[in-house]
Amino acid sequence: MSLWAPVVAYMALIFALSSISEPPEAPAAVSDKGLHFILYAGLAALVVRALAGGWRRPVSLGVVGLAIAISSVYGATDELHQYFVPPRQMEALDLLADTIGASLAAFGLLLANLSRRSRTGRQGVRRRRI
Repeated sequence: MSLWAPVVAYMALIFALSSISEPPEAPAAVSDKGLHFILYAGLAALVVRALAGGWRRPVSLGVVGLAIAISSVYGATDELHQYFVPPRQMEALDLLADTIGASLAAFGLLLANLSRRSRTGRQGVRRRRI
């Protein structure tokens, strides 16, 4: 429950934002696609955490792939939802930004996990003196 509740809450936040007919303007430095990228990077990070069993647990390619798939499918349902919120509309480029954000976050967590495991593995090995 503690692993998936943040995922569900984050998805509810995205759903709520998508339900607003006239969403507030994003800061000038962030485009609409940038917001999609950021939101779905966050979603993918939470999904990776849930699938792996926590932040400090090993992350596999399977976890990364499934996290990207879950985040991207949710992005597709979000675009479909926006179709029914006047005057919002579905945009393929929004879904692309969602998928890219999710992919970079998931692979970034995989690389961070591999780096952490590499560092901790080296600390446990004693050097032999000659």
